[in-house]
Amino acid sequence: MSNQEVTYEGWGAFGADSVKGNFKWHKYEPKTFCEDDVEIKIQYCGVCGSDVHTASSGWGDLEASGMYPQVVGHEIVGEVIRVGSKVKNLKVGDIAGVGAQCDSCQACQWCDAGREQYCAGGMTGTYGGKFSRQEEAKGQKSYGGYANFWRGPSRFTVAIPEGLDPAVAAPMMCGGATLFSPLTQYGAGTTAKDVGIVGIGGLGHFGVLFAKALGANVTAITHSDRKMDDIKALGADKVIVTGDDAKAACKDHARSLDLIVCTSNDPKLPLAAFINLIRPGGTFVLVGAAEADSIPKVSAFNFITTNVHFTGSAIGSPTTTIPDMLKFAAEKGVKPWIKKYDMKDVNEAIPAFERGEPRYRFVLVNPHHGGQL
Repeated sequence: MSNQEVTYEGWGAFGADSVKGNFKWHKYEPKTFCEDDVEIKIQYCGVCGSDVHTASSGWGDLEASGMYPQVVGHEIVGEVIRVGSKVKNLKVGDIAGVGAQCDSCQACQWCDAGREQYCAGGMTGTYGGKFSRQEEAKGQKSYGGYANFWRGPSRFTVAIPEGLDPAVAAPMMCGGATLFSPLTQYGAGTTAKDVGIVGIGGLGHFGVLFAKALGANVTAITHSDRKMDDIKALGADKVIVTGDDAKAACKDHARSLDLIVCTSNDPKLPLAAFINLIRPGGTFVLVGAAEADSIPKVSAFNFITTNVHFTGSAIGSPTTTIPDMLKFAAEKGVKPWIKKYDMKDVNEAIPAFERGEPRYRFVLVNPHHGGQL
């Protein structure tokens, strides 16, 4: 175990305008190191939509809550440089990753079942949260991966398997797990032979890749045909272009799918039209969250007359879903489409992200810690 103290520095959001290219490099104090913690020298950090929603105060006023400055980033991969005496799953020198959650109560029935993201006590986000379980760190802020180091509980830190490029693994830690979790839970490729993915963006492209690799027939559901070449290259078997009249576009495809995973965060989502695409007994899973946190109104009869199940899904468990996903990706050769930016260029990357440029995930690289541009 290395006890070397390191200086924490990262790109901080000091206000809602940070996402316009105003992140600032600054020093900060991480949580107190506890004996079940690990410390990581960050090599890669994916850029997730949650980073932008949080930094811009779109998901809550950080100024009012006293949570600025905020170091976002929860798709972290790097080299383990320190482990506590109670850590069993990692050792110094391992390459490991951290997703969107960095702690939970670790005592409730959901944590015991490997469903930590649904912890009865509430999850601690990898950034924008406060630690409560560890006595030494109680009340301290969590900081993310647009930085040089990360520190946190080892239970939420997962070894990256050999054969999987760490740069590719980074966006899987949140984006990939967010799709792999509902796809596997609801039987993509087994009980759900025909799977639809709504929204072909950063999350949706993971949906197509994983659903196809799991053996499903995949239908991409998209608003326009501008990504048609990409959708075919990702492996989708069929495409439904909804345009401005989703009801008409979906009519000829009624009851053709067993499962839909919706990555869209459009508050005007044509939910009724999408429900009609699902066979009786099938499932509609929402993973996209609008800043307004609203779901379009639908009639009760949309569910009563179809027997379609409507549900949501949050990220993935670090003890079950994420290790399984990483192993599966390594074995099946699943590779997200990524574009790398030097971490020093974050104020170029985030505005480009906001303009909708990713095809389909951005990854920040720290070459000083061994990241490969």
